[in-house]
Amino acid sequence: MRSIWNGAISFGLVSIPIKLVNATENHSISFRQIHTEDGGRIRYRKVCELEDREVSQSEIGKGYEDADGTIIPITDEDLSHLPLPTAKTIEIVAFVPADRIDPLQMDAAYYLQAGGAPAAKPYTLLREALKRSNKVAITKYALRGRERLGMLRVVGDAIAMHGLLWPDEVRAPEGVAPDTDVTVRDKELDLADALMDTLGEVDLEDLHDEYREAVEEVVAAKAAGETPREAPSAAPSGKVLDLMAALENSVRAAKESRGEPAGREEAEVRQLPDRKTARTAPKQTGGKKSTSTAKKTAASAKKATQTSESAKKAASTNKSTASTSKSTASKKTAATSKSTAKKTAAKKTTARKRSA
Repeated sequence: MRSIWNGAISFGLVSIPIKLVNATENHSISFRQIHTEDGGRIRYRKVCELEDREVSQSEIGKGYEDADGTIIPITDEDLSHLPLPTAKTIEIVAFVPADRIDPLQMDAAYYLQAGGAPAAKPYTLLREALKRSNKVAITKYALRGRERLGMLRVVGDAIAMHGLLWPDEVRAPEGVAPDTDVTVRDKELDLADALMDTLGEVDLEDLHDEYREAVEEVVAAKAAGETPREAPSAAPSGKVLDLMAALENSVRAAKESRGEPAGREEAEVRQLPDRKTARTAPKQTGGKKSTSTAKKTAASAKKATQTSESAKKAASTNKSTASTSKSTASKKTAATSKSTAKKTAAKKTTARKRSA
């Protein structure tokens, strides 16, 4: 990789010669501006306003515009005499835990390459010290005409440097958050948690720039004289009126994309850990109230026991009454049958006498 800056790391009294190389690259597709009527290139020319003529790069210098519009010329020689110790040195000023760095401050990333064999030993020493300390190094360095803030950390077997914005270059998030009071229910948080679990993790290596691929297809089709294929129309997005329904649908859609059962009854909702609300928190009571409650509970239990015994006695009485009624009915039936038989026998005897 081609170096963009040569210098040294100042680690106390230890100087480590290094080369700075870009750690990232831009793969986005760039376009040229053209004249739509004939396809001619549109170019920008550097013109001097006073002479109204185009000037070459060798005739262009730097100038600072004052508040009243006056231009003050500044030469490279003027800048080279600045009392700047970081002009050719990456100066380590502190070592701090990595979580002390706000990601909002992150800027461009570089690799620090050891500058020859003499730099191998001190380079390795700094790398292993960073590993063992679990910290990052805060640095100051000068690049492209300005002093910058940086952070050194270990990536594999190399030392990487992230350019950092100065703290006063990071804007406060004023007026960004909603200015109205919004209450989020536990059920909604549980569904959001279930959706996060369903989406799971992702290997960043599997992600790619779909927009760039689509642009490349359009360019290839146009170059071949073909009509680029139309993209599918996006589903209309409206206002979310029912947040719970939207979360439930999101959980089902995420499960379907992973090949999991997506029925409504399959959505798993877990309670958030360590969440206590006014609805679920037990009510604190004093000793007197507890005693009163205990007495009421005992009385209720005693009353329930008495009611149960009364029910048993009633059931036994009913059973006895039924048995007595059954016995009485049987006796009455037997007596009636016997009486009927006697009357029938008397009638037959009378009839025989009359016949004789």
